[in-house]
Amino acid sequence: QVQLVESGGGLVQPGGSLRLSCAASGSILRLNAMGWYRQAPGKERELVATITSGGNTNYANSVAGRFTISRDNAKNTVYLEMSSLKPDDAAVYCCNALVFTTGLQYLEVWGQGTLVTVSS
Repeated sequence: QVQLVESGGGLVQPGGSLRLSCAASGSILRLNAMGWYRQAPGKERELVATITSGGNTNYANSVAGRFTISRDNAKNTVYLEMSSLKPDDAAVYCCNALVFTTGLQYLEVWGQGTLVTVSS
């Protein structure tokens, strides 16, 4: 029905930057809020940032001022610009979206995740 595909993860040195993308496709009538979550080994999944369809954003305290979430509604894509990366930012980053489908269903959809490694 609806798929989210993340890209842009990889290995970066502490202090470096990385840009994640998440493209939504499928039976989409409307994409509402979208967001990024992350899960590090042995830890609970945590919210990183969210953005509404109107562009209102929300950030975890741990990333505020370093990460920027944005979206391109024409491309059904959400981005996460990450800068001043720290080893604690290393995790699998997953995209999330609230979707109103052409079948008139309201779904919460998750991507498979993309790995971010922060290491020198």
